[in-house]
Amino acid sequence: MPLALLALAVGAFGIGTTEFVMMGLLPDVADDLHISIPTAGHLVSAYALGVVIGAPLLAALTARMSRRTVLIALMALFVLGNALSAFAPGNDALLAARFLSGLPHGAFFGVGAVVATTMVPPERKARSVSLMFLGLTVANIAGVPVATLVGQHLGWRATFLGVSVIGLAAIASLALLVPRDGAHASAPTGLRGELAALKSLPVWLALGTTVAGFGALFAAYSYVTPMLTRTAGYAETNVTLLLALFGVGATAGNLLGGRLADHSLRGTLFGGLTSLGLVLLLFPVLMRAEWSAAPAVALLGMAAFITGSPLQLMVMEKAAAAPSLASSANQAAFNLANAGGAWIGGLALAAGFGTTSPALAGAMLAVLGLGVASVAWAVDRRRGTPSVGRERLVASHLPEGAAALHH
Repeated sequence: MPLALLALAVGAFGIGTTEFVMMGLLPDVADDLHISIPTAGHLVSAYALGVVIGAPLLAALTARMSRRTVLIALMALFVLGNALSAFAPGNDALLAARFLSGLPHGAFFGVGAVVATTMVPPERKARSVSLMFLGLTVANIAGVPVATLVGQHLGWRATFLGVSVIGLAAIASLALLVPRDGAHASAPTGLRGELAALKSLPVWLALGTTVAGFGALFAAYSYVTPMLTRTAGYAETNVTLLLALFGVGATAGNLLGGRLADHSLRGTLFGGLTSLGLVLLLFPVLMRAEWSAAPAVALLGMAAFITGSPLQLMVMEKAAAAPSLASSANQAAFNLANAGGAWIGGLALAAGFGTTSPALAGAMLAVLGLGVASVAWAVDRRRGTPSVGRERLVASHLPEGAAALHH
């Protein structure tokens, strides 16, 4: 695999770290800024809002630029946002800085996924996307726990300075390892032209599958800590290690999903969603004891992230005229899944159905994801669209430069 994928993974590692570390630092930030923890929780929402707005907007506005230049610029914006977070004098300034930090998130993964697929032959596209996402899953194993410890011992501002340094390392890696490419004059003209490329039912069905499928994950994962402590009986001090197991499972699932999707993209997607639904359905039983709860957390990460690369690649190929925009829009869909899944899981808790009820709500969302994916498959068959596996073997669908790199 090309070394340029390492540069993309470094950027993904930094983004994954800054996205999730705020959850562990909320008490420290709240104490330092003299605000309540619920108020500090708005910092998480501000980042997510930046992702949802920035993902399609920045991808569309930069569609005709060199993708290498875009990636470096996005990472520079990431560094700026985290540096401003470190020096924010108050809550309002920190909210704005977190929003700014979230803006490049989706566009980086979106453009990065397109770049990753241009550097490998068609039969390894999904695997290349999974290697970029490897930085995101590894962040949950190492980046977030270490960054949280740094924040607890040296102050939360030191954490964001450290993340800025990771961003600078990503910029250097991108500049050294990602091949130079030219501007894309063939891209649709202007924002309206880019958005027009998304006026396709299969694209929206693919995005809907992402929202439902990953909403299933976040319905349960958002409340996994009380499941582990109140139901399984773990001490709160063990939760960080258990969440690292989720990262291990997610990393394994991500790599497995990329490898399987190169053989059967749609089959991997259906298999992953089915596995996720089954794991969530069994969660209330698995959470009754410590010995079964720990592997259940790892299985949850694995089942969910098997679908990551297939979903990303499917959206890109359904919007072949604007792959960067579609790929970035899929990242916005991931964040909508995060917010929507957590909300639905919270409804189950508020209704008094028990600590593990969010997992059952997640299982229903996984079934919904399977339903949307089935509709997408039926639409493709009705329209006579080739299977996604065959599409990836058609030379006309290769992004710029892929054929040359293949040979």
